Amino acid sequence: MVGSPTMRETLTNAVYAAREIAARGGGVDSGSSLGSGSTITAAAFAGQHPSAHQSAHMTHAWLFTGPPGAGRSVAAKAFAASLMCKEETPGCGQCEACRTALAGTHTDIVAIVPEGVVIPVKQVRDMIEAASRMPTTAQWHVVIVEDADRLNDAGANALLKSIEEPPPRTVFIMCAPSTDPDDVHVTICSRCRHVYIPTPSIDEVKHILADDTALGLTDKQVDWAASVSGGHVGRAKRLASDEQARTQRQRALRVPEKVYQDGDSYLYTGELVASAKEEAEAATADRDEAELAKLREALGVGAKGRGAAKAQRGSAGAMKELETKQKNRRTRMVIDLLDLSLMDIAGLYRDALMVSVNAGGGRVPAIHPDHANTAAELARRNTPEQLLQCVDAVRMGRELLASGVRQEGALDAIVGRLRRICVTGPVD
Repeated sequence: MVGSPTMRETLTNAVYAAREIAARGGGVDSGSSLGSGSTITAAAFAGQHPSAHQSAHMTHAWLFTGPPGAGRSVAAKAFAASLMCKEETPGCGQCEACRTALAGTHTDIVAIVPEGVVIPVKQVRDMIEAASRMPTTAQWHVVIVEDADRLNDAGANALLKSIEEPPPRTVFIMCAPSTDPDDVHVTICSRCRHVYIPTPSIDEVKHILADDTALGLTDKQVDWAASVSGGHVGRAKRLASDEQARTQRQRALRVPEKVYQDGDSYLYTGELVASAKEEAEAATADRDEAELAKLREALGVGAKGRGAAKAQRGSAGAMKELETKQKNRRTRMVIDLLDLSLMDIAGLYRDALMVSVNAGGGRVPAIHPDHANTAAELARRNTPEQLLQCVDAVRMGRELLASGVRQEGALDAIVGRLRRICVTGPVD
């Protein structure tokens, strides 16, 4: 698992602490880092495991943060698998408990993976109900909330109540970009132990790509994908294996040049949005079709004979609910793809800024090394102040996009501000 040695040690020691708690018949609660009915001091635990320290104590709520692609969800699953593992060395990765946990099929792990722009409060409440039960085959019941920053106020409040009054054998693991109040409810954050997942280095990304035999990449493909991924492992895999992802990146990186071309720049943003929608449609088509076929079969749609009409009553509502779910999933994917494009654009302006100020004597790694000429041209045409304002303009555009503003409108706003900065001059 990618991550700092300190992070790995903290989680490993926490698993050993959890085993000790379970062996004594205790649980974890919100009142202490170790559970009710089983108080284990740091000194006692360190006596059993010399590498343990205060931060190794088990707690009922964890918050994993880190930039996109750092592996927050992977770390959460690995931690959950270690809690499920029954081998002498936890987290072996080979036993049935580990395999099912990592595959997402373990009966004692509940995962919320948002498919829409926000996590519905109903999904949170269903998760809380499932989490209230005692574990069936393992010592712990683990709840993983991926992208906890997508919780709205209602969902966050529902989750907070469960975290503040947790079942004795339930562990919550939340994943979010940061501890900022815009990402995680302040009170939820205060109830969790924070674990930061750093961005993998380029060399670490290379190792991950090279070790994934299913990708079948050449050394040249591995080097290129890792160098332009920005430490985002998932992005590196997509860029290495998906022509459409590479095309979308190329489209995004042409935006800074299009800014100087009057009306063409606004037309181009429409193409960028259309491309993201096409990619989202293609990525979800098979899953959408399978879900629809499964629902139609369950509802008996198209069946004939006695009772068929009665059985199909109310099917329209279920079909509409599925349609809404799939639409929300596609919308979220479009927003995520456009956000990646905006990160690419910001990265190119950042590269230009590094060239402009000769940061590190030219030794600072570029985010887009394969577009060095474009970065140099942007540095020639703009002052460092202008380039810094361009990076900030893209950041504000990402916030607009995340807030639910129409996608074309958000990108047009970015281009308008970039044109004002680059063509007219720095803005006040």
